[in-house]
Parts: sequence; structure tokens; C-alpha cells
Amino acid sequence: MSAAKNVLLIVVDQWRGLMLPKLGADYLKLPNIDRLCAEGVTFRNHFTQAVPCGPARASLLTGQYLMNHRAVQNTIPLSNRFTNLAHELRRGGYDPALVGYTTTTPDPRTAAPSDPRFFVLGDLMEGFHPVGAFENRDAYFGWVASQGFKLPPTREDIWLPQGGGATSSSGATSRPAAIPKELSDTAWFTDRGLSYLRGRGDKPWFLHLGYYRPHPPFIAPAPYHEMYRSADMPRPVRAASAAEEARQNALLGYYVNNVKQASFFQDGQGLGSAMNEAEVAQMRATYCGLMTEIDDHLGRVFDYLKQTNQWDDTLIIFTCDHGEQLGDHHLLGKIGYFDESYRIPMIIRDPRAEANGTRGTIVECFTETIDTMPTILEWLGLDVPRQCDGASLLPFCQGIAPVDWRTEVHYEFDFRDLYYSQPESSIGLPMDKCSLAVVQDQHYKYVHFAALPPLFFDLKADPGQLVNRAGDPAYAARMGEYAAKMLTWRLGFAERTLTGYRATPQGLEVRAA
Repeated sequence: MSAAKNVLLIVVDQWRGLMLPKLGADYLKLPNIDRLCAEGVTFRNHFTQAVPCGPARASLLTGQYLMNHRAVQNTIPLSNRFTNLAHELRRGGYDPALVGYTTTTPDPRTAAPSDPRFFVLGDLMEGFHPVGAFENRDAYFGWVASQGFKLPPTREDIWLPQGGGATSSSGATSRPAAIPKELSDTAWFTDRGLSYLRGRGDKPWFLHLGYYRPHPPFIAPAPYHEMYRSADMPRPVRAASAAEEARQNALLGYYVNNVKQASFFQDGQGLGSAMNEAEVAQMRATYCGLMTEIDDHLGRVFDYLKQTNQWDDTLIIFTCDHGEQLGDHHLLGKIGYFDESYRIPMIIRDPRAEANGTRGTIVECFTETIDTMPTILEWLGLDVPRQCDGASLLPFCQGIAPVDWRTEVHYEFDFRDLYYSQPESSIGLPMDKCSLAVVQDQHYKYVHFAALPPLFFDLKADPGQLVNRAGDPAYAARMGEYAAKMLTWRLGFAERTLTGYRATPQGLEVRAA
């Protein structure tokens, strides 16, 4: 190992946390990710702190819970008073490169209303050096056209199935995408990342290598479209009917009755909840194909690091922004309060000798996406800002159980109206009351709403979370216990960026936590 210290942060999009062969999904073909698991540590109970993309990535890259960074939804600004991973890396002498996106809306107090970043779903978080930005997709589609591929009038129609058209409807399909695998967005992201690495030479580097998949549209290029059989897919976890599912909660009812397939298939029609089991199985087979496509391209990146003798100088983290319902609970997308939207993958390969004893192991403790930033900064020997709510995962890589580690996981969701979704108006709640928070451990899950009745699930008796026990007198005391846990959590992690400073007669004093 040389003196260079490199970091490769791989961030995929919408990848369910338990969909790794290492964690029991043995129907998946992911040999390169398997290799990473064999040489690193895999975290089974790893959760994001928020959905969808914007708030999830804000938590990932600021190390903060949603209640603190308050970029509560896509299109909601992130305050520029917070530092982030990129800024901290720059303080440490790194030029943090980014392939992909962060879905960040800028602080309107420091940007003009006419700023183009306010006319899109999100832009790049400040501090990163973009070497393959995907925020408005112009660079990707321009590259596709430069390769001689004729773009259709609606450029996103490259994600229609071969032989289809904009007026045909197929939804979940076994047909391949119109775009060939050589020109897929996954290929483009990988090429951008490798181009950057080749240009760095032997200088230390940090690369955020983002991928759009297995995010929808759920269609895969050949040969990945036929790599998995729908008959081999796990059946969805859901109530006997969409109507029965919708009765659990008003918010769930809104999504069951309003989420459309058009957001998940370029030619989709009808509601997501109308998909039958055969259609869900086909969608899942395609989703798996998109995962294997990423795995193949990660093999290119891993091989390059080995060929250039950088493999053992590089901290590699494989993670995601959020999960995907994928038909469970009659839902599509990353919404609501079910585990499928919040449990995400986390694999860490620490190349140092101190980690040799844990290679190939699985950590069962609850870990959170806010732990990612402290992990990277600690590995580089940089200070972790007080604003960070998480803690480094490196002790787990060294076989050391951290003292007083969390015994439950926390996540939040804001469901205010956006231009593409209106649960606030439909349910009839004030904007600032459109929020929920979850506390969950191995036994129970408590969902607290600001203005709707709470939910309580017995995870041992009902792992699918189909039966709400909040109104059951037998669970009343236990539910009160978990409500108290949530209050304790919120008091202990209230935003604290400046609370470590205090004035004294001798001047400004800085206190450690």
C-alpha cells in the first residue's frame, strides 16, 4: 500500500437493501459486488433517513437527519449554512469529483429566482467537481447522439421497448430497451468515472460514482432484459387487495389510489396498484437485470483499480439513496413508511490491515446513511463536523463494537404537495403538518404523524406490517414506550451546529460532544 489515500463512494439509486446475494438474495447474479462483500463488511440493517432522492442525498452528504437539514422533499432548498462532505474534503486538500447527481435545490437566499436550478427537480450540491453530471441529462443524451444513435423527438423514448412506440402501452415488459447496452446511462456513468480516474495519475482522489439504476423507467437493455425469469422472483408482500391495503392509513390510501405506472415505465398506463402479480414479477425481473448491468460495469472499475495498483489504497463504499416498493403494499416508488423504501445497501471495503479480520462478515447492528460522511472523514484523518448526527462505521470494519451504539433506527417522510404529487391537498392537512417519523428496532415499529393517527407494528408477529396495532389495548403500553423513544431521539439530536460553542470571560470556547 502506498501513502496515497483514495475514496470511491458508489451511490446507486433505488436499490433495495436486502437485494444482495450476501444477504440471501441468491437469485441475483452480482459477482463483482459479491467480491466486494467478500473483501469488506456488509451491513444488513442499514437505513436511509429520508425519501425520495433529494432529502435522502441531503442526509447522506451532510450527515444529518431530515429534521435538521430540512430539505424535506425534492425541490425543497437545502440551507447553505450547513457544510457537506464535499466542503469537508476540500478542507482536507481533496478535489471531490462527482459522477451522477445529488438532486439539490439551492438556498433561495443566495440565488436569484431566475436561477435555472429552480426550474428543475434538483441540481448539484455545492462543493463537488462535476465530471459527469446527470441532473438535466443533457450531457448523457448529447453523448448518445454523438455515438451515431438517432435520438427520438422525445429523447426519453430511448427507454421504450424495442418494437414499441410512444402510443403503445406495455408497462412491465420482457422486451429490451430501444437503447443498446453500449449506450446505456450505466455505461455512460462508468466511462465518465474511468476517464476521471485515468486522468488523475498517482494523485490522491475522491470520486462520487453515481448510477441512475435500478431507478425507473424499469426497462433494461439487451441482454439484461432476459437475464432473470419472472417465475424466480419473490412474491410481493401486500394485502389481499389494493382497497384493503388503502384502509390502513389515509396517506397509504392516497398513494395506493394515485401513484401511476407512467412514472415507472416510459409507456405505462393506469395505477401502480392495479398491477397483477405477473406484472409485478416481470417488473422485478427487469429490476434485477438493471442491477446486474451495474455490477458488470463496477467490474470494469474494480479491475482498473487493481491493474493500476490502487485497489489497496482505496476505501470503497457501496450504498444507495433509498429503496423501492416494487409492488409491495400495492405501491411503486419510494414513499410512505414501509421498510422497502428506507432499507438500503451498505458495503465498506477498508483496504488497511486493521480490517483483515472482518472481511466477508455481516454487521447486524442498526446503521444509518448519516454514518457515511463520518466514516469517510475519519478514514482520511479529517475532523467530523459537529453538525453530523451519525458516527463512523470504521470500528465495525476493525471488529470493534462501538460503545453505546444505537439500538433502533430512525427515518422521516414529508408529504407536502409538489408539482407532481398532492397528498397534502387530497388528505386536507396544513403543509407543515404533512410529516411522519419512525422509530424501529427488531421487535416493533412506531410511526408518528404530525396530524394523522399513529401506527404500531409488531414485527415479530407481523413482519410484513399489514396489521396496525395502534388501537389494540394489549399494545398500548408498548406503543407509549416507543413514542417516548422518539421524543428522546428528537431531543438528543436537535440541530446542534453551533451548540458546541460558548462565550466565556476568556473568549470563545469550543466543547466536544
